[in-house]
Amino acid sequence: MAGGRRDMVAGDGWMRRFRWLWAAYTVSTFGTWLGFGAFPLIAILVLHAGPVQVSLLAAVGPAAGALVAAPLGPWVERCRKRSVMVAMDLVRFAALAGVPAAYALGRLTLTHLVVVSVVTAAADIAFSAAGGAYLKALVPPAGLLVANSRFEATAWTATMIGPPLGNAAIGRFGPVTTVLVDAISYLLSAVGLAALGGREPRPAATGGRRRGAGDLLDGWRHLLTHPQLRPLLFNTVLVNGLIMATAPLVAVLMLDRLGFAPWQYGLAFAAPCVGGLIGSRLAGPLVARFGRHRVLLAAGTLRACWSVPLAFVGSGAAGLGLVIAVQFGLVTCMGVANPVIATYRLDRTAADRVARTLSAWSVTNNLTVAGLTALWGLLAALTGPRAAIVVAGVALLATPLLLPREDPARTETRLPQA
Repeated sequence: MAGGRRDMVAGDGWMRRFRWLWAAYTVSTFGTWLGFGAFPLIAILVLHAGPVQVSLLAAVGPAAGALVAAPLGPWVERCRKRSVMVAMDLVRFAALAGVPAAYALGRLTLTHLVVVSVVTAAADIAFSAAGGAYLKALVPPAGLLVANSRFEATAWTATMIGPPLGNAAIGRFGPVTTVLVDAISYLLSAVGLAALGGREPRPAATGGRRRGAGDLLDGWRHLLTHPQLRPLLFNTVLVNGLIMATAPLVAVLMLDRLGFAPWQYGLAFAAPCVGGLIGSRLAGPLVARFGRHRVLLAAGTLRACWSVPLAFVGSGAAGLGLVIAVQFGLVTCMGVANPVIATYRLDRTAADRVARTLSAWSVTNNLTVAGLTALWGLLAALTGPRAAIVVAGVALLATPLLLPREDPARTETRLPQA
């Protein structure tokens, strides 16, 4: 693999291939966010599903997909990563394209939507695991933060632009329109990945190593025994889970209790995504000036400080302004923290176990988000949404205690500017 890595990063060829990788990511990410929320709308408008069915669709698909993806990590590790990425793009294309086809034939069911949700969630995790391993092999260490920052900026741009355009497309062309666009975006991504060029060697055989349950758990074993990655894993999944757990509660509070219009609710969460662009652009210069570990601690701490004020949002322009201000602060901090965390994680994981480690990380994150979302839904039913949001916000304030406090003595490479 070391010789293969030298082939992949030699000269300036890696930058051209990275641009193709970035383009493929951009296409599929915009497709995903254009189709964001399409399945619940289809369930409601086409299948006349009730609240319980819609909630199950939202929760069961990603959680089951995470469980399905868990055994894929060792398989991804043994394969050429770009081939896995192309395969997962084609799987997602086929699964999603089946939805408009079934709709056109009058055969679409809620079970079909759940199955597609499970398949795409599992493929997402396998793709991300292969993509992280491929990125580590393709990009020199000094360029990893720049690369991750560009991915982060793309994600926040798509988050800001995609859902409004997707909702407009659904209103104009019908409920399955954005699902078809999302499917096509994965096909285009596969084409872009195939155009990357370069030679990726097959991973070296792990002669004599066992395969099976021990191999399956290697990703978690690495994360849980690593002195820096273990606390970072716990910190990240709890932060993500607690933030996502309050999202439905804020929606209920704003749309039901306070009477905000849907467009105002959308604006409150779309406009602050500008902060994600700002944060992702600041990550590289901040690390170059202050060092990666200091930026990780600062951004990781600051992103935990924004949720409590959401419990006190009121009606009218002042309430809308409060939500926008809070979300802007949160998203800006996440825009800085996310690429730094992604780079930190890759830097501290050997090339021959990146896929298993990233797969284990994603599975843990998805299951934690699903579990905390369900738990906070029950808490809100007992205490009300405002009290539940406060509890989540206070819990978030404790998460910086889990950030890694010691950085191994090492000379940090000066980062190139994006």
